[in-house]
Amino acid sequence: MKRDLRDYAKNTNVRLGIGAFILLFIIGTGLIYLIYGPGAAAFGFICLLGGLIPIALIFLAFYAIDWIVKNARPK
Repeated sequence: MKRDLRDYAKNTNVRLGIGAFILLFIIGTGLIYLIYGPGAAAFGFICLLGGLIPIALIFLAFYAIDWIVKNARPK
């Protein structure tokens, strides 16, 4: 059995992030649909996607910086 705590922490953080997005998008949009109707749910989903764009750009920038740092090191 592998005991790599960094790998375990990374996997746990990824799973928590995926779970948070599922709760936000599925449950949140579903509740908006039940309370306010389909038009509000569609607009809420569009707003959630719009709010996700800056977060995705930040993660993309971090990934690019990590890739540059890993490939810039002499071997």
